[in-house]
Amino acid sequence: MNLKDINALKALLSTPQKIVIVPHKNPDGDAIGSTLGVCHYLQNSGHKATIVSPNDYPTFLKWMPGNEAILNFEKENYQAKDRIKEATVVFTLDFNHLGRIGQMQTILEKSNATFVMVDHHQAPSDYASIMYSDVSMSSTCEMVYNLIEYLGGIDQINADIANCLYTGIMTDTGSFKFATTTSRTHEVVADLIRKGAKNTQIHHNIYDSNRPSRLHLLGCALKNMVILKEYNTVYITLSQDELDTFKYQKGDTEGFVNYGLTLEGIRFAVIFIENKEEGILKISLRSVGDFSVNEFSRKHFHGGGHDNAAGGKSDDSIEETTAYFIGLLENYKDQLTA
Repeated sequence: MNLKDINALKALLSTPQKIVIVPHKNPDGDAIGSTLGVCHYLQNSGHKATIVSPNDYPTFLKWMPGNEAILNFEKENYQAKDRIKEATVVFTLDFNHLGRIGQMQTILEKSNATFVMVDHHQAPSDYASIMYSDVSMSSTCEMVYNLIEYLGGIDQINADIANCLYTGIMTDTGSFKFATTTSRTHEVVADLIRKGAKNTQIHHNIYDSNRPSRLHLLGCALKNMVILKEYNTVYITLSQDELDTFKYQKGDTEGFVNYGLTLEGIRFAVIFIENKEEGILKISLRSVGDFSVNEFSRKHFHGGGHDNAAGGKSDDSIEETTAYFIGLLENYKDQLTA
């Protein structure tokens, strides 16, 4: 974060503000962890801060301190709109384009609040007056730790903030195995543990709270897995009927795409998940090495993200989309097999 933006943020927060904090639609551990971490810090600093989530999020994230006060824009629409309309400052965390917040986009575009962006994805748009954007960072939660440090508030990080930020760092780094995990990341995590983050309990809350139906859904996904050895690629499909059969709940497919990368020699893994309510296929893409799924998704599937982790979508059927996907791979064979 550059000195100009740090000073601008310090000046902005030097007097009490009415602040709305927004994660992206379908928020994950980093989105919820970072928004809660910022919310606790701002409230403890004398500001009126509220988190408004575009929609619901997985149950395994709802243990975090402060979760009960998050407003769901879909379910608590009038209250959420009132908070947005009265906001003097809007923090947007873990996304960098207002198109990532669904129905909230229109009302936020009309807001006269000062926007603050904190995000680590590529190709940020320019809606924010104050921007902290760094694609090299492991997670938005690590960036929030840095942000608090820039503001001179590191001693204000308490156990509630520490537990929230640890959660986002842990989940977005794949439990600290992804390449964006640096020595600095571990230093931040160590300090969060010193400040009260219960690392073992957090891991248990996130990863050891499965329902039998979720594991059965995972079995279905793995049964559907197709290995394309000539491209060092794996893809998985899940239809709406399969999701319904195994009583799908939001967050149940989190991490399924990563199983493909556990196979020896595989460099590219994709999952296609049918969502009849939205009329689309949701696509998650993962890679190892220097094959950029961010570029691949931006070019072919209306998405983007990071070099090794991205999302996208398709308006076509599973059959049409997977056929199109397979047809694309020949153009990338040299990159995937080098």
